[in-house]
Amino acid sequence: MTADTRTGHDLAATLTVVVIGSVMSVLDVTIVNVALHPLAVALRAPLTAVGWVSTGYTLALAAVIPTAAWAMARFGAKHTYLAAIALFTAGSALASLSWNIQTLVLFRVLQGLGGGLLMPVGMAMVIRAADRRRMGGPMAVLGIPVLIGPVAGPVLGGWLIDTASWHWIFLVNLPVGGLALVLAARLLRHDGRQPARRLDVPGLLTLSPGLALLIYGLATGGSRGDVTEPGALVPALAGLALTAGFVVRSLTAREPLLRLRLLADRTFAAALATMVLFAAGYFGSMLLTPMYYQTARGLDATRAGLLGIPLAVAVGTSMQVATRRIDRASPRLMILSGIVIAALGLSGFAGLLGPDAPYWRLCAAMAVMGVGVGMVLMPLNTTATRGLPRDDVPSGSTTLNIVSQVGVSIGTALMSVVLASNTAGTGIGTQRAGAFQHTYWWAVALLALALVPAVLLPRRSAALDAPPPVPQPASQQPASQQAASQQAEPARASRGTA
Repeated sequence: MTADTRTGHDLAATLTVVVIGSVMSVLDVTIVNVALHPLAVALRAPLTAVGWVSTGYTLALAAVIPTAAWAMARFGAKHTYLAAIALFTAGSALASLSWNIQTLVLFRVLQGLGGGLLMPVGMAMVIRAADRRRMGGPMAVLGIPVLIGPVAGPVLGGWLIDTASWHWIFLVNLPVGGLALVLAARLLRHDGRQPARRLDVPGLLTLSPGLALLIYGLATGGSRGDVTEPGALVPALAGLALTAGFVVRSLTAREPLLRLRLLADRTFAAALATMVLFAAGYFGSMLLTPMYYQTARGLDATRAGLLGIPLAVAVGTSMQVATRRIDRASPRLMILSGIVIAALGLSGFAGLLGPDAPYWRLCAAMAVMGVGVGMVLMPLNTTATRGLPRDDVPSGSTTLNIVSQVGVSIGTALMSVVLASNTAGTGIGTQRAGAFQHTYWWAVALLALALVPAVLLPRRSAALDAPPPVPQPASQQPASQQAASQQAEPARASRGTA
């Protein structure tokens, strides 16, 4: 087996495992989101308490993501990913056995500890296994869960609740998690011995609680419609202070938790800035859409979910096409064009809002936005990480996931506060539709602001300049692969001479 063939097999195996794990995670989030009201009824708990089923998961996610880079260096990517799948699956099993809201929230936190590692570790493994000159295809495959989850999750969740019971929204994860565990154990390649790396404990004790407090404060302010309320402002400011302390620490520590010096790379820094603004605008607007259909138009949750399918299909389809083209297209041109299209689509949706706006026009406008979103999200991830040195990939993918999560939290909180200030005292009809319209313009403004850092992205694709994947040392390969590698050595030498 040649080195190129071996690399192709490793990449295919890694993608198979990571996509299955990501589909499980994305489906879980979308299923639980439609199940909050049934959970409140079944567990006899107020909706404010049931909201912690999602909030607790998110906070655990934010707290554990910063450890991903260290865990990969200390234990290896394969072992870290196996642990993440095991935690998520065990949390799912325990959540299905919950006997009250307190235990359900506790087990959702356990799920979040596993879920927080799935995406950064999975992305890092794919980037390491891929040829940097041809990353578009693998990253497009990595985007498949974004297509499946938002389309299938609400429908599957509603069906499970209506035909079975709420327990099944967690039990459905068990066969998928079991399959992912078996495939990961069999297909993923061992990283080999890594130099011992000390855990940056001061960095961890500032960043993980800092992110959790910041996101908690934003979520609390959004739910109460006032970010200046002490219960929201105090934790948010404390989170900002701890995060600032982490930044100072990471720039001076010998072995920081995350290598923030990567921000000296203009492409990486511009991609992060673009991501936080775009994620805030896009995911913030996604909070508004089902609420508009239900509170301003009087639709039930099922019909509101069905109206979101055209957007999800447009995002997934566009993402597949755009990400496969990013190896040859100009990153700056593609991502700028995607931001403009997304902003125009959302503007069209906002302009149409009213108590009697035809649903087909609203779905068409959202589909236009979806085309733009697909041109931004995965191509932006690919552009940000393509040029990173191999040893910096874990820090890069972890930082990218943190920034994305913070952007989502900022956008969700901002839209919640603006909407609350505009809907006070309004009922179903023209007034409430006008309140949503005003709020959507804030989301459009955030999307437009993302154009500013996107201008700094590279004009020319770096695919042809990127280094090829580094073959695994023979001492770290199984015996069969060592023999194949030795047989392929003369062929590689002749190609290098030519």
